[in-house]
Amino acid sequence: MAAPEFWEDQAKAQKVIGEVNQIKSVVDRMQSLTQAYEETELTLDLAQEENDLELFAEANQEATHLNPEIEQFELDMMLSDLYDAKNAILELHPGAGGTESQDWASILLRMYQRWGEDQGYKVEVVDYLDGDEAGLKSVTLLIKGHNAYGYLKSEKGVHRLVRISPFDASGRRHTSFASVDVLPEVDDDVEVDIRPEDLRIDVYRSSGAGGQHVNTTDSAVRITHLATGVVVTCQSERSQIQNRQVAMNLLKARLHERKRLEQEAHMAELRGEQKDIAWGSQIRSYVFHPYSLVKDHRTGYEVGNAQGVVDGNLTPFIDAYLRWQLAISQGSASHTGNSTVLDV
Repeated sequence: MAAPEFWEDQAKAQKVIGEVNQIKSVVDRMQSLTQAYEETELTLDLAQEENDLELFAEANQEATHLNPEIEQFELDMMLSDLYDAKNAILELHPGAGGTESQDWASILLRMYQRWGEDQGYKVEVVDYLDGDEAGLKSVTLLIKGHNAYGYLKSEKGVHRLVRISPFDASGRRHTSFASVDVLPEVDDDVEVDIRPEDLRIDVYRSSGAGGQHVNTTDSAVRITHLATGVVVTCQSERSQIQNRQVAMNLLKARLHERKRLEQEAHMAELRGEQKDIAWGSQIRSYVFHPYSLVKDHRTGYEVGNAQGVVDGNLTPFIDAYLRWQLAISQGSASHTGNSTVLDV
């Protein structure tokens, strides 16, 4: 950063500074936790030497405060994939079932908004389409903050709800489904080939939140990528120009993710692997009747407080998923290593 040419590209310089500050934050956090751990260990050693019950109680209190901080640090350190640190684009779509599923999608929207706010993230509604009678038909969120994608990638898939329907006069139990898609926001320096002739851009009147210009001007933007059929929309900003820029960023992220998934599928085919289709798989069930339970079908993690989960308490499920993924990757590495030895 001391080099004279460092500031010639302001955008690149700011990006480097941000990365440096993030690394410094991790180092400072590690040093702080190490110091706290050593102090707790010292207190415990003194308690054992002196057989002092008050010191034992003090050591226990220090450990009680320190343990969740260490667990959170471990969780953060598991996010080492290329795009984990990026902002997240999260989309919700109700499944078949009309009002039931549309209402379920709105419950999930509230869950992710509350979780994001609890994490200190900025949650923006980029696009929103109301349901027919209740709930929503689709919504796109931009969740801004360090590691937002790394955490929320665990939510990609189909979410299932079992409850007594508030829309059924007979009080019968209903099962509803909604799909969650998550992808990272792509930086401007990531190259995605988008030709102007492949784009169809439509403007229309906004129907969601957006201030005084909503329903008065054609400010909302829909972009269709003709070559792939990918469609993105934005109506959250006040002007058509701003909505167009946000929509282009969404399109860029979608095309980049599409290319990445195609490459992964090709590599899996070459290796002869059978991979799950995450988008079509039921990853989690939320049961409110005849009992209260939320269970993740990938990790097996479950809790009995379903209301607490839909109120935003998602972190234990994210923690379980990341540890599960880590165990799988370590197991694969170990298996590969053993295979290499046998081949030799």
